[in-house]
Amino acid sequence: MTIAEVSKKYNLTPDTIRYYEKIGLIPKVPRNKSGIRDFDDESCRWIEFIKCMRNSGMQIEVLIKYVELFKQGENTVKERRNLLVEQRQKLLKKEEDIKNTIERLNYKIKVYDEIVEGKRKDFLDKPYM
Repeated sequence: MTIAEVSKKYNLTPDTIRYYEKIGLIPKVPRNKSGIRDFDDESCRWIEFIKCMRNSGMQIEVLIKYVELFKQGENTVKERRNLLVEQRQKLLKKEEDIKNTIERLNYKIKVYDEIVEGKRKDFLDKPYM
């Protein structure tokens, strides 16, 4: 696949994909006879993994460390696992924060619905409630 096709498939800019390759997150992408990147299945799997981890909020530096550990082989499995467990914990915390925010929004919307319906007036002057 060309970089344009990969860019479209994974909704990443070509510049982002080149950057990921440049900093070593994606192993060197094979090139065709003309020297143009020709993304194979392995390259695409790395892009998919990196995109997933970035969507989880994982920082580039942590991803770089993960890839370096991966390249070192099987003896780094524990360390790689720990990086993923750490990221999962951060995501679970974020999920809890989002849940709490949604509950607060639902409460506020309910209060405003009651105000609009004329069922209450006591919260009009309290934006924090």
